Amino acid sequence: MSGIINTPTYIIRAGEIEDSEALFKISKSIISEREYFITVPEEFEMTLEQHREHIRELLNKEKETLFVAEIEGLVVGSIVFRSQTTKRQSHIGTISMSIDKEYRGIGIGKALLKSLLDWVEKSPVIEKVCLGVFSTNDRAVSLYKSMGFIEEGRKVKEFKINDNTYVDDILMYKFV
Repeated sequence: MSGIINTPTYIIRAGEIEDSEALFKISKSIISEREYFITVPEEFEMTLEQHREHIRELLNKEKETLFVAEIEGLVVGSIVFRSQTTKRQSHIGTISMSIDKEYRGIGIGKALLKSLLDWVEKSPVIEKVCLGVFSTNDRAVSLYKSMGFIEEGRKVKEFKINDNTYVDDILMYKFV
């Protein structure tokens, strides 16, 4: 055995409305994992058409964007940037990232985040990128720190996983 791992080749590109169905499936899959998503499966009531409309609205906003990761024509992950709507917070935006479980750990998250940060750095308005991440999501926290994000605060016991288990929400930011 040679120890060589065959890592699939992926591309990062701007998201399109045609990606809605794949992104919807990824969201449902991640929610069903019950590990790193706020929503639990029994609460997820969005339809594919509602999701498609959500993507359409996002893509039509100048200060918001969507990037997807694709392997051989299959969308396997995404990152979304949403801007704040109030004048005093117009320099801030938040991100959320989703990667299909089968494709984690091969650099897709880092590539998506880099593409998004490159896009944000070209913005004449956006100065600060924010996110929230489960304190138990060590891989994501490590990625964000490696890309220059700093822990800004923590909402202690923000999420109740079951009767005896709570998870903190780590708030992170990066100035661009």
